[in-house]
Amino acid sequence: MNESTFSPGGGRPGSLARGQAPAGFEAVGSVAVRTFAAHQSHHKSGVTQPAHQSMDGHHVNAMAGDGSGAPHNHFADYDELPDGHFYDPDAEYEPDPEYAATLAPDAARQRRERIGPTGRPLPYFPIPGPLTDHGPATIIAMCNQKGGVGKTTSTINLGAALAEYGRRVLLVDFDPQGALSVGLGVNPMELDLTVYNLLMERGLSADEVLLKTAVPNMDLLPSNIDLSAAEVQLVSEVARESSLQRALKPLLPDYDYIVIDCQPSLGLLTVNALTAAHKVIVPLECEFFALRGVALLTETIEKVQERLNPELELDGILATMYDSRTVHSREVLARVVEAFDDHVYHTVIGRTVRFPETTVAGEPITTYASNSVGAAAYRQLAREVLARCHAE
Repeated sequence: MNESTFSPGGGRPGSLARGQAPAGFEAVGSVAVRTFAAHQSHHKSGVTQPAHQSMDGHHVNAMAGDGSGAPHNHFADYDELPDGHFYDPDAEYEPDPEYAATLAPDAARQRRERIGPTGRPLPYFPIPGPLTDHGPATIIAMCNQKGGVGKTTSTINLGAALAEYGRRVLLVDFDPQGALSVGLGVNPMELDLTVYNLLMERGLSADEVLLKTAVPNMDLLPSNIDLSAAEVQLVSEVARESSLQRALKPLLPDYDYIVIDCQPSLGLLTVNALTAAHKVIVPLECEFFALRGVALLTETIEKVQERLNPELELDGILATMYDSRTVHSREVLARVVEAFDDHVYHTVIGRTVRFPETTVAGEPITTYASNSVGAAAYRQLAREVLARCHAE
């Protein structure tokens, strides 16, 4: 590939021009079809998966009961459980009680009908057991070019929940604003070494940049405004889109998950994150204007798949700031599920005043308000992410 020809979000026949958003939900659906066709083409080149198998780990975590309403053993078709999981026979297939409590005001109906806020049956995601071996890491890019949709909040709290379940986690602050670092109690302006130095200075060890967080099993590669210079300086570099991938490679054996908090743009830094990643999570505010930008993001993901990173896949779209009391939130979520189907996580993150408080406190919600609705939702998300990984 001629690297100089790659332009994130750039135009091509039949694609959106830079900055152009589709007019309405129908455009989102059409782009989604093209993107998922690329996913299917990639999968067909490897192991063929059964038609009924979806990305939500359906074949590992069966839906809560069959069509007749009778309970179904979601591990009955398997000789042994997935590695790192255990089966709790007492946790019969009601939706997880922690998560069901987040579905107010109609939680009672949803528990009774086993239906989640996405309008689909809630699978049972088992509590993951401990790991005996760690690594190599699965790299997840938390990405959306629109700001204020919950990227940093989701990066911190998904990482903390995974660490709580015994996974070794590295969070990468890849936004020059340094919001992830601030959210973990780090003052970016006092840092001597950041992820910028790791990208630009040859011979620098990652151990010199890594910071331990207050959360056991979770480390941080911090960032500050210096990273904004990298976008200009990397332009003249050979294989500039792979700079972050090269920097993270020595760290893969030490972690189970590396989660990258991307900047709110589709520039070279975001392309670096997508090139390094195995999976993409797209936090999406349940608001119409946030939905419009997803089409442009899926175009960029498709281009990175084709030209730079064929292993990249869209793991899921995470609905955030959901308020079931408003018709608008419910309609937006329904349209997202209609367009992206099983790529939408069953877990939905609701609005809560606790999230802004955690930023001030400099810690994840799983430790700041461990019994809160927000903490329960991110633990549920962590179990869902783990289930999808084990289902592949």
